[in-house]
Amino acid sequence: MAEGTNGRRRFSDKWGKHELDVLAVLSSAFPQWLTSRQIAQRVKAYADSYGELADQAAKAAFAKQFQRDRAKLAAMGIAIESRQPEYSSKSEGQDFASYRLQLGDEPRVRLHFEQEDLPVLAAANYLARSISMSQASEEEHQQTSRTAPRVPQTPIPGLGLDSIAPGLGTQTIPAQLMKVVDSRRFAATVDVDGEHINVAYRDTDDLAMYVLEHPGASIISPKEAVEAFHRRLNAAAGLQELADAAKGESAATVVSQPLVRQEPAAEEHAKPHKKSSGSFQTGSEVDRRLRLMLFLSAHLGEEYSLAELAERFIGRPRTDDELKKSVAVIHKDINTLTTVSDDGEMAGSQFFDIDWSLLDTEGIVSATNSLGLERLAGISPQYLSLLTASVSYLAHSPLLPDQQRGQAQSLYQRLRPHVKAGETPWLSLTGYELEPNCFTAVRRAINDGALIDMEYTDGAGRTRRKVVAPAKIFVDEGLYYVAVWTNVDAKKRVAKTDGGEDSANWQVLRLSRVEHADIVEPDKPVQIPDVPVGELRKWSFDNGTAAAFITDQPDLPFIKNLPGANVESYGEGEKVSLTVSSDSWFVAFCIAHARHILAVAPATLRSMIVARAERELSLGSKES
Repeated sequence: MAEGTNGRRRFSDKWGKHELDVLAVLSSAFPQWLTSRQIAQRVKAYADSYGELADQAAKAAFAKQFQRDRAKLAAMGIAIESRQPEYSSKSEGQDFASYRLQLGDEPRVRLHFEQEDLPVLAAANYLARSISMSQASEEEHQQTSRTAPRVPQTPIPGLGLDSIAPGLGTQTIPAQLMKVVDSRRFAATVDVDGEHINVAYRDTDDLAMYVLEHPGASIISPKEAVEAFHRRLNAAAGLQELADAAKGESAATVVSQPLVRQEPAAEEHAKPHKKSSGSFQTGSEVDRRLRLMLFLSAHLGEEYSLAELAERFIGRPRTDDELKKSVAVIHKDINTLTTVSDDGEMAGSQFFDIDWSLLDTEGIVSATNSLGLERLAGISPQYLSLLTASVSYLAHSPLLPDQQRGQAQSLYQRLRPHVKAGETPWLSLTGYELEPNCFTAVRRAINDGALIDMEYTDGAGRTRRKVVAPAKIFVDEGLYYVAVWTNVDAKKRVAKTDGGEDSANWQVLRLSRVEHADIVEPDKPVQIPDVPVGELRKWSFDNGTAAAFITDQPDLPFIKNLPGANVESYGEGEKVSLTVSSDSWFVAFCIAHARHILAVAPATLRSMIVARAERELSLGSKES
């Protein structure tokens, strides 16, 4: 057994495959539970390092190493569940818990995927894993008892997807998608138009903005998020009107950019992205061998060339030399997965038998006699449901290029029949919304040159109605907007272009604020100016409203992210002056940050904020 110079036990893993040995031990024992001592005895690397766990130092060293290995396997999607053993006088306190693989009660789903599906499938898997891990974190945070058994409600994603979609681990996840997904570390269930959606968000201010920018939305769970939202509503309902600020105490800091939603600065894109530790693509040898092991276990008796396996699990080679190196790596992986430990009582990583003559003469791999790990191949019905929702979200959000969005829609149509009716947990990310319900109708009206009779929600939450000529749908920082020509004679169903400033005839709306849109055939062809999106944005700003608010303390982070704002000291906080191009955005912004905002000007915007907050509070009290 290995010891360090300080007398502590040092872990020794000669072959670099102890995680695989742990998997082999637990798989061969399933469904039985194994105690800590049994695992330490059967995994060769543990036994070599920690012996019989005869002393406290050995037990402590083993416990740390095993939990590290357990976490590694869990990060790759293979969960090991634990339970406290029944009391036994024979245990003498040495076996603190027992363990077994978490395979679930339902059989896993195995589907066929085409090569062109893999980029979208990898992106959807990354998103689904993030949502799943966020929900699991929320559930763990809500657990109050340390001794109570933890039963996660969220399906744990598995490496089994690699076993039915080989090559998934070699795909590149779009950097922008990774950046957006990784920044949203929490998940809540939100009711939007009667449909429950899992929303990933950055913080409670961010979640409040999402709810307020989707008329009729309400938070279902977790309880902490509901309470945080109500605290903001109560604070907003008590906002004071800000009179002329005569007591500013220092010069303002002026930011020159106009107040419009902008994409992150170019230098932000240049920063290298740091992958989260939870990414399913670790790139390690253990990860690759696990995926290879699951794939071969799920396809017993089938034949695959070493070159084909190398492309699927390492990547497409650019040169013959790269191909030779990749083939050699896969050959080494096969040897590792079929190596038996010297001591027959110790576990080895022999997960299956290989037809060695076929491999040596023709370079073809054919596996038989699996250890039983084919039970991990494929995905659970629950995770398939979450994966399907992720594919649908990517098909209807601006996070992927148009070509991949089309591929995502095609993949969704093929996945949907395999999900039970009503079991697809729809999801969304704050700041990158799904195409709103009216998207199709408005786009069709634009393509056909028609008018729309629309009902939309104003900043105070009131429903208004107007007949307009829709001109453009565009995306700004992941949100959908529609530019409409408002100079329309509703009775004659004609768009008028005579008289008035062009800019006064335009209105830019969040598309999600359009609750209903009926297409109206015009009596005459609609002919309105073709104005660039940049010009429409500028007009929205030029025709905006001068507003101001004061905060309860200086240097708040959400102030620093407001382009076009003038900031000056004001009492114990700051006064922020800005031009608002969207009343509904400003209302949502002030409510979301109401815990730090004391007063708002002008009176019209303040009254809209209070009215919206009181309306949301009244709706919340009716629901409860």
